[in-house]
Amino acid sequence: MEIVDHLPNAQIAQAVQELDSDDAVYILEDLEKEDQDEILSQLPFTERIRLRRSLDYPEETAGRRMQTEFVAVPPFWTIGQTIDYMREDKNLPDRFSQIFVIDPTFKLVGAIDLDQILRTKRAVKVEDVMHETRHAIPATMDQEEAAREFEQYDLLSAAVVDENDRLVGVLTIDDVVDVIQQEAEEDLLRMGGVGDEELSDTVFATSRSRVPWLLVNLVTAFLAASVIGLFDHTIERIVALAVLMPIVAGMGGNAGSQTMTVTVRALATKDLDIYNAARIIRREMGVGFINGVVFAVLIGIVAALWFRDPNLGGIIGAAMIINMFAAALAGILIPLMLDRFKIDPAVASAVFVTTVTDCVGFFAFLGLASWWFGVR
Repeated sequence: MEIVDHLPNAQIAQAVQELDSDDAVYILEDLEKEDQDEILSQLPFTERIRLRRSLDYPEETAGRRMQTEFVAVPPFWTIGQTIDYMREDKNLPDRFSQIFVIDPTFKLVGAIDLDQILRTKRAVKVEDVMHETRHAIPATMDQEEAAREFEQYDLLSAAVVDENDRLVGVLTIDDVVDVIQQEAEEDLLRMGGVGDEELSDTVFATSRSRVPWLLVNLVTAFLAASVIGLFDHTIERIVALAVLMPIVAGMGGNAGSQTMTVTVRALATKDLDIYNAARIIRREMGVGFINGVVFAVLIGIVAALWFRDPNLGGIIGAAMIINMFAAALAGILIPLMLDRFKIDPAVASAVFVTTVTDCVGFFAFLGLASWWFGVR
């Protein structure tokens, strides 16, 4: 797209005519409205109407991703007529695996695979060998949901229909692969709080896009610092606590991030829902407790030998169990709650999970130390 930004509109219009409609829309949708109109005005009428219709659908929907070149025939045609039509028509798509069957109003009534056509005699009517299209995709369906349809039913292509069930395009597996890659990249960027950055963005634009989440992190950092401030006398008395504090918080943060990543991905793919949420929560609680015990023993032994004080080993071990258990709960409950309130878990989960693990870790470790050593 960086190259397109520097090309004259006349040259873009010429290039667009050589592309499939889905690829042409991909280029046009990122241009300014004035540039879009100028480029479309230079295209043949039929092609201009097709592209304009695709651009009229909301972003990140099947209508934006679909290819408007497809093969459609009436049900009363014979297989021989269909084959002759495909041989003679020079405007067929370069690659296709299905032929769609439509009625006079262009409503979708069925489909027939190319391999079925090759195995059927010429005199047989299309309606006698066509199959019902059970997985037609509405043009307004979110592209990620459409990709899940392909995954669930092992589709290579699917008809795209409008609100009146009229055939308007076809979604192919190569488009779906692009959607999956795009959505995975967006989720990764959002989890890092960097949004839709491009390497070509200026220094100031990049800085401005990152500042909001850095400010949120700053606020949560002050919250964790305030927890430490509650136990300043304890830290003054037992300096070793300051050395060990980051271990408790860091391990909890890593454990929470693991659970959060799995949860966010499961929510995105619809593998996690209200029907299995309770079971998954119980599983993560068990994982958090077991991992907490394992690392409590390891870190407890190291701390006891390092500072020659078994009490410190026991305290950090107990704090580790508490924090890793809390991290597991936070890692799954926070994304679930955000998703419940229609907030993207990929964007906001990390900040809240880290805050919980820091605050719980510091409070558990320093609180236990204050109680055990009798520091007020």
